Amino acid sequence: MRDKYQEVIGLEIHVQLSTNTKAYSSDIVEYGSLPNTNISPITLAHPGTLPKPNKKVYDFSIKLGLALGCDITEFNYYDRKNYFYPDLPKGYQITQDATPICENGSVHIKTKSGVKKEIKLTRIHMEEDSGKSMHLDGESESLVDLNRAGTALLEIVTEPDIRNSEEAYAFVTEVRKLVRYLEICDGNMEEGSMRCDANISVMKKGSDTFGTKVEVKNMNSIRNVARAIEHEIDRQIEMNENNEVIISETRLFDASAGTTKAMRKKEELNDYRFFAEPDLQPVTVTKDWIEKIKLEMPALPHELFKRFVTEYKLPEYDAYVLTDQKDIALYFDALCQETSNYKSASNWVMGAMKSYMNELTLSVANFPLSPAKMAELIRFIDDGKISVSSATMNLFPELVNQPKTSVSKLAEKLNLVQDTNEDDIKSVVEEVLAQFPDKVEAYKAGNKNLLGLFMGQAMKATAGKADPKKINQILREILEA
Repeated sequence: MRDKYQEVIGLEIHVQLSTNTKAYSSDIVEYGSLPNTNISPITLAHPGTLPKPNKKVYDFSIKLGLALGCDITEFNYYDRKNYFYPDLPKGYQITQDATPICENGSVHIKTKSGVKKEIKLTRIHMEEDSGKSMHLDGESESLVDLNRAGTALLEIVTEPDIRNSEEAYAFVTEVRKLVRYLEICDGNMEEGSMRCDANISVMKKGSDTFGTKVEVKNMNSIRNVARAIEHEIDRQIEMNENNEVIISETRLFDASAGTTKAMRKKEELNDYRFFAEPDLQPVTVTKDWIEKIKLEMPALPHELFKRFVTEYKLPEYDAYVLTDQKDIALYFDALCQETSNYKSASNWVMGAMKSYMNELTLSVANFPLSPAKMAELIRFIDDGKISVSSATMNLFPELVNQPKTSVSKLAEKLNLVQDTNEDDIKSVVEEVLAQFPDKVEAYKAGNKNLLGLFMGQAMKATAGKADPKKINQILREILEA
Protein backbone atom coordinates (compact mmCIF):
# COMPACT_ATOMS: atom_id res chain seq x y z
CA MET A 1 0.00 0.00 0.00
CA ARG A 2 2.90 2.37 0.65
CA ASP A 3 3.62 2.52 -3.08
CA LYS A 4 0.34 4.41 -3.56
CA TYR A 5 1.17 7.13 -1.02
CA GLN A 6 3.64 9.93 -0.48
CA GLU A 7 4.66 10.88 3.05
CA VAL A 8 4.97 14.58 3.90
CA ILE A 9 6.90 15.44 7.07
CA GLY A 10 7.97 18.63 8.79
CA LEU A 11 9.99 18.75 11.98
CA GLU A 12 10.16 21.13 14.93
CA ILE A 13 13.35 20.78 16.96
CA HIS A 14 13.74 22.47 20.33
CA VAL A 15 17.39 23.13 21.14
CA GLN A 16 18.11 23.90 24.80
CA LEU A 17 20.98 26.38 24.79
CA SER A 18 24.10 25.81 26.88
CA THR A 19 23.95 29.14 28.65
CA ASN A 20 25.00 29.47 32.27
CA THR A 21 21.80 31.29 33.18
CA LYS A 22 18.21 31.28 31.98
CA ALA A 23 16.75 33.23 29.08
CA TYR A 24 15.28 36.10 31.09
CA SER A 25 16.70 35.76 34.60
CA SER A 26 19.98 35.11 36.40
CA ASP A 27 18.90 31.67 37.68
CA ILE A 28 21.56 29.08 36.90
CA VAL A 29 21.00 26.30 34.39
CA GLU A 30 22.20 22.95 35.67
CA TYR A 31 20.91 19.51 34.74
CA GLY A 32 20.39 17.12 37.65
CA SER A 33 19.98 19.69 40.42
CA LEU A 34 17.56 18.96 43.24
CA PRO A 35 13.99 19.91 42.22
CA ASN A 36 13.02 23.57 42.53
CA THR A 37 16.45 24.81 43.56
CA ASN A 38 17.38 26.83 40.43
CA ILE A 39 14.52 29.29 40.77
CA SER A 40 13.89 32.89 41.78
CA PRO A 41 10.97 35.32 42.03
CA ILE A 42 11.33 35.95 38.28
CA THR A 43 11.04 32.26 37.41
CA LEU A 44 8.10 31.98 39.81
CA ALA A 45 6.46 35.06 38.23
CA HIS A 46 6.02 36.95 41.48
CA PRO A 47 4.22 40.29 41.10
CA GLY A 48 6.49 43.22 40.34
CA THR A 49 9.34 41.14 38.86
CA LEU A 50 10.67 41.93 35.40
CA PRO A 51 12.54 39.69 32.92
CA LYS A 52 15.80 40.72 31.28
CA PRO A 53 17.18 39.29 27.98
CA ASN A 54 20.28 37.09 28.06
CA LYS A 55 22.76 38.37 25.45
CA LYS A 56 24.30 34.91 25.11
CA VAL A 57 21.00 33.66 23.73
CA TYR A 58 21.30 36.17 20.89
CA ASP A 59 24.95 35.24 20.26
CA PHE A 60 24.02 31.55 20.00
CA SER A 61 20.98 32.30 17.83
CA ILE A 62 23.04 34.34 15.38
CA LYS A 63 25.73 31.68 15.33
CA LEU A 64 23.21 28.96 14.41
CA GLY A 65 21.54 31.21 11.85
CA LEU A 66 24.87 31.92 10.13
CA ALA A 67 25.77 28.22 10.10
CA LEU A 68 22.47 27.39 8.37
CA GLY A 69 22.53 30.26 5.87
CA CYS A 70 19.54 32.03 7.44
CA ASP A 71 18.47 35.65 7.16
CA ILE A 72 19.10 37.29 10.55
CA THR A 73 16.25 39.52 11.71
CA GLU A 74 17.33 43.06 12.56
CA PHE A 75 14.45 44.17 14.80
CA ASN A 76 13.45 41.49 17.31
CA TYR A 77 10.26 41.70 19.35
CA TYR A 78 9.09 39.34 22.05
CA ASP A 79 5.61 37.89 22.31
CA ARG A 80 3.52 36.22 24.97
CA LYS A 81 2.10 32.82 24.08
CA ASN A 82 -0.80 32.44 26.51
CA TYR A 83 -1.94 29.10 27.85
CA PHE A 84 -2.52 27.60 31.26
CA TYR A 85 -0.15 24.84 32.26
CA PRO A 86 1.11 24.01 35.78
CA ASP A 87 4.78 24.04 34.79
CA LEU A 88 4.71 27.69 33.63
CA PRO A 89 3.89 29.85 36.66
CA LYS A 90 3.33 32.99 34.56
CA GLY A 91 0.54 31.34 32.57
CA TYR A 92 2.30 32.32 29.35
CA GLN A 93 5.54 31.63 27.54
CA ILE A 94 7.89 34.36 26.34
CA THR A 95 8.59 33.55 22.70
CA GLN A 96 8.85 35.14 19.24
CA ASP A 97 5.87 35.04 16.92
CA ALA A 98 6.01 37.83 14.34
CA THR A 99 9.79 38.39 14.28
CA PRO A 100 11.77 35.13 14.54
CA ILE A 101 15.50 35.76 14.98
CA CYS A 102 16.28 33.64 11.88
CA GLU A 103 14.30 32.96 8.71
CA ASN A 104 14.87 30.72 5.69
CA GLY A 105 18.14 28.78 5.51
CA SER A 106 18.53 25.03 5.04
CA VAL A 107 20.16 21.84 6.24
CA HIS A 108 21.97 19.53 3.82
CA ILE A 109 21.59 15.85 4.64
CA LYS A 110 22.80 12.50 3.36
CA THR A 111 20.73 9.44 4.22
CA LYS A 112 22.09 6.01 5.04
CA SER A 113 21.10 4.88 1.55
CA GLY A 114 23.26 7.65 0.06
CA VAL A 115 20.55 10.14 -0.94
CA LYS A 116 21.66 13.77 -0.66
CA LYS A 117 19.03 16.44 -0.12
CA GLU A 118 18.52 20.02 1.04
CA ILE A 119 15.84 20.49 3.70
CA LYS A 120 14.61 24.09 3.81
CA LEU A 121 13.87 25.89 7.05
CA THR A 122 10.94 28.17 7.76
CA ARG A 123 12.27 29.88 10.85
CA ILE A 124 14.29 29.68 14.05
CA HIS A 125 12.93 31.60 17.02
CA MET A 126 13.92 32.21 20.64
CA GLU A 127 11.72 31.18 23.53
CA GLU A 128 11.84 29.88 27.08
CA ASP A 129 11.33 26.31 28.25
CA SER A 130 8.65 25.19 30.67
CA GLY A 131 9.16 23.28 33.90
CA LYS A 132 8.75 19.55 34.18
CA SER A 133 5.70 17.68 35.47
CA MET A 134 6.43 14.35 37.10
CA HIS A 135 3.89 11.60 37.61
CA LEU A 136 5.02 8.98 40.12
CA ASP A 137 3.71 5.42 39.86
CA GLY A 138 0.82 4.79 42.19
CA GLU A 139 0.39 8.47 43.03
CA SER A 140 -2.77 10.36 42.12
CA GLU A 141 -1.07 13.75 42.24
CA SER A 142 1.53 15.28 39.92
CA LEU A 143 4.70 17.03 41.06
CA VAL A 144 6.26 20.01 39.30
CA ASP A 145 9.97 20.81 39.08
CA LEU A 146 10.50 24.40 37.90
CA ASN A 147 14.29 24.19 37.52
CA ARG A 148 13.91 23.99 33.73
CA ALA A 149 11.32 26.80 33.54
CA GLY A 150 12.83 29.80 31.78
CA THR A 151 15.75 27.91 30.24
CA ALA A 152 16.68 29.35 26.84
CA LEU A 153 15.46 27.48 23.78
CA LEU A 154 15.75 27.83 20.03
CA GLU A 155 12.98 26.23 18.00
CA ILE A 156 14.00 25.13 14.49
CA VAL A 157 11.01 24.72 12.16
CA THR A 158 11.39 23.04 8.77
CA GLU A 159 9.35 23.32 5.62
CA PRO A 160 7.39 20.09 4.85
CA ASP A 161 10.32 18.90 2.71
CA ILE A 162 11.01 15.57 4.42
CA ARG A 163 9.61 12.55 2.61
CA ASN A 164 10.40 9.55 4.82
CA SER A 165 11.74 8.49 8.20
CA GLU A 166 15.26 8.00 6.83
CA GLU A 167 15.44 11.66 5.81
CA ALA A 168 14.06 12.71 9.20
CA TYR A 169 16.71 10.59 10.94
CA ALA A 170 19.45 12.20 8.84
CA PHE A 171 18.08 15.70 9.49
CA VAL A 172 17.97 15.37 13.29
CA THR A 173 21.43 13.76 13.23
CA GLU A 174 22.83 16.67 11.21
CA VAL A 175 21.24 19.28 13.48
CA ARG A 176 22.60 17.57 16.59
CA LYS A 177 26.06 17.43 15.06
CA LEU A 178 25.91 21.11 14.12
CA VAL A 179 24.81 22.42 17.55
CA ARG A 180 27.58 20.37 19.13
CA TYR A 181 30.15 21.84 16.72
CA LEU A 182 28.90 25.32 17.53
CA GLU A 183 28.96 24.42 21.25
CA ILE A 184 25.54 25.96 21.80
CA CYS A 185 23.86 22.73 22.98
CA ASP A 186 25.06 19.28 24.07
CA GLY A 187 22.40 17.62 21.87
CA ASN A 188 21.54 15.05 24.52
CA MET A 189 17.99 13.98 23.65
CA GLU A 190 17.80 11.52 26.55
CA GLU A 191 18.24 14.43 29.00
CA GLY A 192 15.80 16.61 27.06
CA SER A 193 18.31 19.21 25.90
CA MET A 194 17.23 18.54 22.32
CA ARG A 195 13.62 17.57 21.59
CA CYS A 196 11.84 16.82 18.34
CA ASP A 197 8.19 17.00 17.27
CA ALA A 198 7.10 15.65 13.89
CA ASN A 199 4.19 16.87 11.74
CA ILE A 200 3.18 13.94 9.54
CA SER A 201 0.64 13.46 6.76
CA VAL A 202 0.20 11.21 3.75
CA MET A 203 -1.32 11.86 0.34
CA LYS A 204 -1.92 9.84 -2.79
CA LYS A 205 0.99 9.98 -5.23
CA GLY A 206 0.27 12.42 -8.02
CA SER A 207 -1.94 14.55 -5.80
CA ASP A 208 -1.10 18.19 -5.08
CA THR A 209 -3.23 18.35 -1.94
CA PHE A 210 -1.62 17.53 1.39
CA GLY A 211 -3.37 15.15 3.75
CA THR A 212 -4.47 16.02 7.28
CA LYS A 213 -1.44 16.76 9.47
CA VAL A 214 -0.88 14.96 12.76
CA GLU A 215 1.71 16.12 15.29
CA VAL A 216 3.71 13.47 17.17
CA LYS A 217 5.60 14.31 20.39
CA ASN A 218 7.59 12.53 23.09
CA MET A 219 10.49 11.16 21.02
CA ASN A 220 13.62 11.04 23.17
CA SER A 221 16.14 9.68 20.65
CA ILE A 222 16.87 10.00 16.95
CA ARG A 223 15.99 6.34 16.46
CA ASN A 224 12.61 6.92 18.11
CA VAL A 225 11.93 9.84 15.77
CA ALA A 226 12.25 7.41 12.86
CA ARG A 227 10.21 4.71 14.63
CA ALA A 228 7.39 7.12 15.46
CA ILE A 229 7.23 8.37 11.87
CA GLU A 230 7.17 4.82 10.50
CA HIS A 231 4.29 3.84 12.77
CA GLU A 232 2.31 6.99 12.10
CA ILE A 233 2.67 6.63 8.32
CA ASP A 234 1.40 3.04 8.48
CA ARG A 235 -1.48 4.11 10.72
CA GLN A 236 -2.55 6.94 8.42
CA ILE A 237 -2.28 4.85 5.26
CA GLU A 238 -4.38 2.10 6.83
CA MET A 239 -7.01 4.68 7.83
CA ASN A 240 -7.07 6.06 4.30
CA GLU A 241 -7.47 2.59 2.83
CA ASN A 242 -10.39 1.94 5.20
CA ASN A 243 -11.97 5.31 4.31
CA GLU A 244 -11.59 6.51 7.90
CA VAL A 245 -11.27 10.23 8.65
CA ILE A 246 -7.88 11.37 9.94
CA ILE A 247 -8.29 14.20 12.43
CA SER A 248 -5.79 16.93 13.17
CA GLU A 249 -4.47 16.04 16.60
CA THR A 250 -1.43 15.77 18.83
CA ARG A 251 -0.25 12.23 19.55
CA LEU A 252 2.38 10.83 21.91
CA PHE A 253 4.88 8.16 20.93
CA ASP A 254 5.08 5.12 23.21
CA ALA A 255 8.65 3.87 22.76
CA SER A 256 8.05 0.53 24.51
CA ALA A 257 5.10 -0.35 22.26
CA GLY A 258 6.39 1.44 19.17
CA THR A 259 3.00 3.11 18.66
CA THR A 260 1.40 6.54 18.92
CA LYS A 261 -1.65 7.42 20.97
CA ALA A 262 -3.96 10.43 20.95
CA MET A 263 -3.20 13.24 23.38
CA ARG A 264 -5.53 16.06 22.30
CA LYS A 265 -7.36 17.28 19.21
CA LYS A 266 -6.08 20.43 17.58
CA GLU A 267 -9.61 21.80 17.61
CA GLU A 268 -9.61 21.50 21.39
CA LEU A 269 -6.46 23.58 21.88
CA ASN A 270 -6.79 27.01 23.39
CA ASP A 271 -6.12 30.03 21.22
CA TYR A 272 -2.62 31.14 22.21
CA ARG A 273 -3.66 34.79 21.89
CA PHE A 274 -0.20 36.01 20.98
CA PHE A 275 0.50 39.62 21.82
CA ALA A 276 3.62 41.72 22.22
CA GLU A 277 5.52 41.17 25.47
CA PRO A 278 5.23 44.53 27.31
CA ASP A 279 7.99 43.79 29.86
CA LEU A 280 10.82 43.37 27.33
CA GLN A 281 12.15 46.03 24.97
CA PRO A 282 12.76 45.09 21.31
CA VAL A 283 16.38 44.22 20.52
CA THR A 284 18.22 45.36 17.39
CA VAL A 285 20.78 42.99 15.89
CA THR A 286 23.31 45.22 14.13
CA LYS A 287 25.57 44.31 11.23
CA ASP A 288 28.61 44.83 13.48
CA TRP A 289 27.17 42.32 15.94
CA ILE A 290 26.72 39.76 13.17
CA GLU A 291 30.25 40.38 11.87
CA LYS A 292 31.66 39.85 15.37
CA ILE A 293 29.89 36.48 15.62
CA LYS A 294 31.20 35.52 12.18
CA LEU A 295 34.75 35.96 13.42
CA GLU A 296 34.02 33.58 16.31
CA MET A 297 32.56 30.83 14.12
CA PRO A 298 34.39 27.47 14.33
CA ALA A 299 35.02 25.21 11.34
CA LEU A 300 31.68 23.61 10.47
CA PRO A 301 31.09 19.91 9.69
CA HIS A 302 30.45 20.47 5.98
CA GLU A 303 33.57 22.64 5.69
CA LEU A 304 35.77 19.99 7.31
CA PHE A 305 34.11 17.27 5.22
CA LYS A 306 34.93 19.17 2.03
CA ARG A 307 38.54 19.68 3.15
CA PHE A 308 39.00 16.02 4.04
CA VAL A 309 37.67 14.87 0.67
CA THR A 310 39.25 17.47 -1.63
CA GLU A 311 42.50 18.40 0.11
CA TYR A 312 43.27 15.14 1.92
CA LYS A 313 41.75 12.92 -0.83
CA LEU A 314 39.86 10.74 1.64
CA PRO A 315 36.90 8.55 0.65
CA GLU A 316 33.55 10.12 1.55
CA TYR A 317 32.97 7.33 4.08
CA ASP A 318 36.10 8.30 6.02
CA ALA A 319 35.18 11.98 5.90
CA TYR A 320 31.68 11.30 7.28
CA VAL A 321 33.04 9.20 10.14
CA LEU A 322 35.78 11.68 11.01
CA THR A 323 33.45 14.71 11.02
CA ASP A 324 30.78 13.02 13.13
CA GLN A 325 32.39 14.41 16.31
CA LYS A 326 34.04 17.81 16.48
CA ASP A 327 36.95 16.78 18.72
CA ILE A 328 37.80 13.82 16.46
CA ALA A 329 37.60 16.01 13.33
CA LEU A 330 39.87 18.67 14.79
CA TYR A 331 42.37 16.09 16.05
CA PHE A 332 42.52 14.49 12.60
CA ASP A 333 42.92 17.89 10.95
CA ALA A 334 45.82 18.68 13.30
CA LEU A 335 47.35 15.26 12.56
CA CYS A 336 47.27 16.04 8.84
CA GLN A 337 49.45 19.09 9.52
CA GLU A 338 52.12 16.67 10.83
CA THR A 339 51.96 13.97 8.12
CA SER A 340 51.16 13.76 4.43
CA ASN A 341 49.97 10.15 4.64
CA TYR A 342 46.37 11.22 5.13
CA LYS A 343 44.78 7.83 4.51
CA SER A 344 47.02 6.17 7.10
CA ALA A 345 46.16 8.98 9.53
CA SER A 346 42.46 8.36 8.86
CA ASN A 347 42.85 4.62 9.47
CA TRP A 348 44.62 5.19 12.78
CA VAL A 349 42.09 7.73 14.06
CA MET A 350 39.04 5.68 13.01
CA GLY A 351 40.63 2.41 14.13
CA ALA A 352 43.09 1.99 16.99
CA MET A 353 42.66 5.47 18.44
CA LYS A 354 38.83 5.39 18.62
CA SER A 355 38.87 1.81 19.93
CA TYR A 356 41.25 2.81 22.71
CA MET A 357 39.13 5.82 23.69
CA ASN A 358 35.88 3.83 23.56
CA GLU A 359 37.32 1.06 25.71
CA LEU A 360 38.43 3.50 28.41
CA THR A 361 35.55 5.98 27.80
CA LEU A 362 38.02 8.78 27.11
CA SER A 363 37.49 11.99 25.18
CA VAL A 364 40.03 13.30 22.70
CA ALA A 365 41.11 15.82 25.33
CA ASN A 366 42.27 12.89 27.49
CA PHE A 367 43.91 10.89 24.69
CA PRO A 368 47.60 10.65 25.67
CA LEU A 369 49.17 10.87 22.20
CA SER A 370 49.46 14.25 20.52
CA PRO A 371 49.00 14.61 16.75
CA ALA A 372 52.77 15.02 16.45
CA LYS A 373 53.34 11.71 18.30
CA MET A 374 50.82 9.88 16.10
CA ALA A 375 52.54 11.35 13.04
CA GLU A 376 55.87 10.01 14.37
CA LEU A 377 54.32 6.53 14.55
CA ILE A 378 52.98 6.82 10.99
CA ARG A 379 56.40 7.88 9.67
CA PHE A 380 58.02 4.93 11.44
CA ILE A 381 55.66 2.61 9.55
CA ASP A 382 56.09 4.46 6.25
CA ASP A 383 59.89 4.12 6.57
CA GLY A 384 59.46 0.35 6.73
CA LYS A 385 60.75 0.12 10.30
CA ILE A 386 57.67 -1.77 11.51
CA SER A 387 54.60 -3.38 9.96
CA VAL A 388 51.14 -1.91 10.43
CA SER A 389 49.95 -5.04 12.23
CA SER A 390 52.91 -5.04 14.63
CA ALA A 391 52.47 -1.32 15.25
CA THR A 392 48.77 -1.79 15.98
CA MET A 393 49.05 -4.91 18.14
CA ASN A 394 52.29 -4.21 19.98
CA LEU A 395 53.76 -0.74 19.63
CA PHE A 396 50.62 1.42 19.92
CA PRO A 397 49.41 -0.15 23.21
CA GLU A 398 52.80 0.50 24.77
CA LEU A 399 53.07 3.99 23.31
CA VAL A 400 49.83 5.20 24.92
CA ASN A 401 51.29 4.14 28.28
CA GLN A 402 54.62 5.84 27.55
CA PRO A 403 53.61 8.86 25.43
CA LYS A 404 56.84 10.77 26.05
CA THR A 405 59.07 7.94 24.79
CA SER A 406 60.26 8.21 21.19
CA VAL A 407 58.65 5.74 18.81
CA SER A 408 61.98 4.37 17.57
CA LYS A 409 63.41 3.83 21.07
CA LEU A 410 60.26 2.07 22.26
CA ALA A 411 60.21 -0.16 19.15
CA GLU A 412 63.84 -1.11 19.73
CA LYS A 413 63.16 -1.81 23.38
CA LEU A 414 60.29 -4.12 22.41
CA ASN A 415 62.42 -5.73 19.67
CA LEU A 416 59.88 -4.78 17.02
CA VAL A 417 62.08 -3.03 14.46
CA GLN A 418 61.84 -4.76 11.09
CA ASP A 419 64.80 -6.17 9.17
CA THR A 420 64.84 -4.35 5.83
CA ASN A 421 68.13 -5.82 4.57
CA GLU A 422 67.27 -7.38 1.22
CA ASP A 423 70.11 -9.91 1.34
CA ASP A 424 68.98 -11.22 4.73
CA ILE A 425 65.36 -11.44 3.61
CA LYS A 426 66.27 -13.12 0.31
CA SER A 427 68.25 -15.74 2.21
CA VAL A 428 65.24 -16.54 4.41
CA VAL A 429 62.87 -16.66 1.42
CA GLU A 430 65.15 -19.09 -0.44
CA GLU A 431 65.25 -21.36 2.63
CA VAL A 432 61.46 -21.34 2.88
CA LEU A 433 60.97 -22.16 -0.80
CA ALA A 434 63.50 -24.97 -0.56
CA GLN A 435 61.28 -26.61 2.09
CA PHE A 436 58.28 -26.76 -0.28
CA PRO A 437 59.52 -27.80 -3.75
CA ASP A 438 56.14 -29.33 -4.69
CA LYS A 439 54.30 -26.16 -3.65
CA VAL A 440 56.73 -24.07 -5.70
CA GLU A 441 55.94 -26.17 -8.77
CA ALA A 442 52.22 -25.87 -8.09
CA TYR A 443 52.57 -22.06 -7.84
CA LYS A 444 54.43 -21.92 -11.15
CA ALA A 445 51.71 -24.09 -12.65
CA GLY A 446 49.14 -21.45 -11.81
CA ASN A 447 48.14 -21.87 -8.15
CA LYS A 448 48.90 -18.29 -7.14
CA ASN A 449 47.05 -18.68 -3.82
CA LEU A 450 50.12 -20.44 -2.46
CA LEU A 451 51.83 -17.06 -2.14
CA GLY A 452 50.07 -16.66 1.19
CA LEU A 453 51.64 -19.89 2.47
CA PHE A 454 55.13 -18.73 1.51
CA MET A 455 54.52 -15.29 3.06
CA GLY A 456 53.37 -16.85 6.32
CA GLN A 457 56.35 -19.18 6.53
CA ALA A 458 58.81 -16.38 5.76
CA MET A 459 57.27 -14.10 8.41
CA LYS A 460 57.43 -16.98 10.90
CA ALA A 461 61.07 -17.64 10.06
CA THR A 462 61.96 -13.99 10.69
CA ALA A 463 59.87 -13.86 13.89
CA GLY A 464 57.73 -11.22 12.22
CA LYS A 465 60.60 -8.75 12.04
CA ALA A 466 61.06 -8.68 8.28
CA ASP A 467 59.30 -6.12 6.13
CA PRO A 468 56.26 -7.91 4.62
CA LYS A 469 56.45 -5.75 1.49
CA LYS A 470 60.04 -6.79 0.93
CA ILE A 471 59.18 -10.46 1.50
CA ASN A 472 56.32 -10.24 -0.98
CA GLN A 473 58.50 -8.49 -3.55
CA ILE A 474 61.37 -11.01 -3.27
CA LEU A 475 59.00 -14.01 -3.32
CA ARG A 476 57.44 -12.82 -6.58
CA GLU A 477 60.84 -12.11 -8.11
CA ILE A 478 62.08 -15.63 -7.34
CA LEU A 479 58.85 -17.52 -8.15
CA GLU A 480 58.17 -15.68 -11.38
CA ALA A 481 61.73 -15.58 -12.67
